[in-house]
Amino acid sequence: MNMLAFNIGETVLKLARESGFGGFIAEGGWMNLIMVAIACGLLYLGIVKKFEPLLLVGIAFGCLLANISYFPGLSAELNATNALYHPELWEAFLDSTSPYYHSYGHVLSHAGLLDIFYIGVKAGLYPSLIFMGVGAMTDFGPLMSNPKSLLLGAAAQLGVFVAFFGAVASGFFTGPEAASIGIIGGADGPTAIFLTNKLAPQLLGAIAIAAYSYMALIPMIQPPIMKGLTSKEDRKIKMVQTREVTKTEKIIFPIVVSIFVILLLPSTAPLVGCLMLGNLFRECGVTDRLSDTVQNALMNIVTIMLSTSVGATMVASNFLRLETLLIVGLGLVAFAISTAGGLLAGNVMCKLSGRKVNPLIGSAGVSAVPMAARVSQMVGQKENPSNFLLMHAMGPNVAGVIGSAIAAGFLLAVFG
Repeated sequence: MNMLAFNIGETVLKLARESGFGGFIAEGGWMNLIMVAIACGLLYLGIVKKFEPLLLVGIAFGCLLANISYFPGLSAELNATNALYHPELWEAFLDSTSPYYHSYGHVLSHAGLLDIFYIGVKAGLYPSLIFMGVGAMTDFGPLMSNPKSLLLGAAAQLGVFVAFFGAVASGFFTGPEAASIGIIGGADGPTAIFLTNKLAPQLLGAIAIAAYSYMALIPMIQPPIMKGLTSKEDRKIKMVQTREVTKTEKIIFPIVVSIFVILLLPSTAPLVGCLMLGNLFRECGVTDRLSDTVQNALMNIVTIMLSTSVGATMVASNFLRLETLLIVGLGLVAFAISTAGGLLAGNVMCKLSGRKVNPLIGSAGVSAVPMAARVSQMVGQKENPSNFLLMHAMGPNVAGVIGSAIAAGFLLAVFG
């Protein structure tokens, strides 16, 4: 009887030591608890507040899974057995002194589920496929009918470079890290993930959360800036209908843009190439099945893998740092300045056109399609209920997608 009681006691003690609950009381386990709370908070924002739910729910749950299966305070054997994501595998993958440097075989032989998912991020596959879906879902007609809107999309990249110099000046970040932080100003989650993975993968979790959070908060962040940088009378300006773009123009456009942009900046080929291929599927008229697949099935599958694997990088040891707070702050500055840059260019265009251009469409020059264009429409309609700016704002919005990819390609060419 005593032996039975002893065995039961030993078994219970072993379970307590080796369970995830034991991990919370091991060295550093309190950090995992904080990350679990953060994950639950992000789930609340995604599910209840509907902040970018298609991505934020997956990111939050990936964060939750990583922090309840991997505990730095537990033995390497237990982490190897139970963890879904292993930071040390990817540290070895990135360490040029390691025998496992850039060895996918090492990752595969020791990997958990989320490590396998993360290979698509490391290879740059998921952001490129997301861009293909964006291209298939987006009508480039408003941009082609009003090419001047390219200037608004370019002006809205101002925050990328202001935040870059700010991050360098802070002294906390290297040039590649600062470039990854700056791209948050483009308000383009896939581009931010693509560039960060190439230049500063250790910051991926913080930058992805900042980028997608600010994209989701566009209806809250942009309107005060829009009202502060435009006059009431300018916000009332009604814009005339732009010309109708022909089918031939829509087919030629993605081909020409691909040739010109990729020859100018070869590092943009994965993003710009996939964006334009998706748009060609949409417009050419002979690939409807492919366009439908890219817009729906493929986009949904990739979103699941991208969001959960990016969320998994938010392990406590990587995320709970002073640098994370700085990234979030600099990301907000980048996004606000990008919005301001587009609006200032919109004001200039308004004056030069004899008040035929509503400056509010400049705020849509950030890359968040189509939310930024909808916010331009919403603010304009509050001032003038008969105002319909949506299609006019889609031109700068689409230009912003291309502009953020070009900005990322430039930074990658400099620091890659």
